[in-house]
Amino acid sequence: MSRFDDVYRRSLEQREEFWAEAAQAIDWIEPWTRVLDDSRAPFYRWFSGGRLNTCYNALDRHVERGRADQLALIYDSPVTGTTKTFTYFELRESVARVAGALVAQGVQRGDRVIVYMPMVPEAVIAMLACARIGAIHSVVFGGFASHELASRIEDAKPKVVVTASCGIEPGRIVAYKPLLDAAIAMVESKPECCLVLQRPMLECELDPVRDLDWDDALAVAEPAPCVPVGATDPLYVLYTSGTTGQPKGIVRDNGGHAVALQWTMKHIYDVSPGEVYWAASDVGWVVGHSYIVYAPLFHGCTTVLYEGKPVGTPDAGAFWRVIADHGVCTLFTAPTAFRAIRQQDPEGEHVDRYDLVDFRALFLAGERCDPETLGWAEQKLGVPVIDHWWQTETGWAIAANCFGIERLPVVPGSPTRAVPGWDLRVLGSDGAELPAGETGALVAKLPMPPGTSPTLWNADERFHDTYLAPFPGYYLTTDAGYIDEQGYVFVMARTDDIINVAGHRLSTGAIEEVLAAHGDVAECAVIGVADELKGQSPLGLLVLKAGVERPNEDIVREAVQMVRDRIGPVASFKTAVVVERLPKTRSGKILRGTMRRIADDQEYSIPATIDDPAILDEITEALHGVGYGRALARPAG
Repeated sequence: MSRFDDVYRRSLEQREEFWAEAAQAIDWIEPWTRVLDDSRAPFYRWFSGGRLNTCYNALDRHVERGRADQLALIYDSPVTGTTKTFTYFELRESVARVAGALVAQGVQRGDRVIVYMPMVPEAVIAMLACARIGAIHSVVFGGFASHELASRIEDAKPKVVVTASCGIEPGRIVAYKPLLDAAIAMVESKPECCLVLQRPMLECELDPVRDLDWDDALAVAEPAPCVPVGATDPLYVLYTSGTTGQPKGIVRDNGGHAVALQWTMKHIYDVSPGEVYWAASDVGWVVGHSYIVYAPLFHGCTTVLYEGKPVGTPDAGAFWRVIADHGVCTLFTAPTAFRAIRQQDPEGEHVDRYDLVDFRALFLAGERCDPETLGWAEQKLGVPVIDHWWQTETGWAIAANCFGIERLPVVPGSPTRAVPGWDLRVLGSDGAELPAGETGALVAKLPMPPGTSPTLWNADERFHDTYLAPFPGYYLTTDAGYIDEQGYVFVMARTDDIINVAGHRLSTGAIEEVLAAHGDVAECAVIGVADELKGQSPLGLLVLKAGVERPNEDIVREAVQMVRDRIGPVASFKTAVVVERLPKTRSGKILRGTMRRIADDQEYSIPATIDDPAILDEITEALHGVGYGRALARPAG
């Protein structure tokens, strides 16, 4: 039996012993009374009775044990031309003072604090300050529209909102304060105070009754000590868009979160304390929570906070510059970032401009990584490129190549195998387990491991109905795919992206994989559009590499033929269209559902998370050009 097989088997057969052992890497104020609490199954809880403080585990213990002068946080902002660093001691002192400022405003253990900020150190500091005093932070992506921000304020009912005067995007400044003011005007549950960081690029007017200047508040604040909290007390609530229009507040607890994330740094990413780890995400997303803020600091690493883009700040070599400047050993980002880099620099010329001597691994997650993008990254960087799969709800990887346990062979198109702790299965619509290689609903047998969401904020019934009721005894990932005979997982599409063509269930991901292999295609998406005869037909949208001058018609014809050759006539793939870009969320997920509604001439909402709403007009025109609808957009919500 291989080392990985042994660890994986033990994680399922001796579940409580396995995670109790992992929990020894965390500092506890009081030990737990139960490792796994199943008294309210299927609402399982980990380390019940235990008491700890998340901020202490991220900062104080490292200061006390010899890492005071080690860099904890590197802030790199090409959009403002600034870099700033914090040692563990400096970050601890800043966090303690901001925690004191929150306490001065009446924030206590269990109170909620909304953090509505750009990618600045103060955002990380505010999150850790909440954890320090036992408050529950809820980070809202900076620049979210007022309506979306209001819905989160109404649900979380924060005592304080921490914000900044503005965010910086390439070529523009986004004023946050007017958006916040409008959101507060919409809600009944108004915050008592807004703590406002004034950025020099655009200062804002403060409400003399409600608003407090960040610098003024810190000048008079007394540093706050760490407050003990229960392992099952919430650390944060992170909202995701819900299908009903009401956002879902994903809850993360303190104990299981700390144990799981600490474990992943060594066992999945094979990173050691003292090394520089970079998650190129945003603190407004789950990746930013887990792998910009918490996991690297739990593990004693140096984490990078990057206020910029993979391209355009200033060019497609931005990521390589950050890696070289700061000695990054491991990068974690989304496949869409690499598609953007590849589209702008298909030959990888920017890579050669930088010394990447410390760089040894690239991890990708957020969307399925097509084999073409993975192969391009491997070839240009000369390091292992690892696709891994996880979700906001899980907080860390469901399937991955666990480098710190045993490096398994990379299979393009697969995030490798289920991670220890995850009992992953594939079920048919009738709930029966499917044989190896057959596509169905990917589910995890309960209980899920520590660090996963135990419920939704104030919505146990909604959590049960959404994730647990469809297949009793299992967590529904809402992703579709299969597991092969070697245990390799293939996540092919969201469940609603499995299309039915004349009775044949086809994965849009499988078709995208073929299209991405075309030499001129940088990025693609496939959607299922309504077809009177077949029920649905696949439609491809292609983004070409920079510098391609061949006629679009030739490329489309070749792409259609490739699908016919590799998947067969059963795919009924006959139509593709070349577009300048694809609509995405700010975290990089392609908005396939929105494009499908446009194509089917259905009314659709402009998603609040969209990176640039103008793209939808471009997509509408492109789809109309190949005979598909002109739906009328209405504002989200």
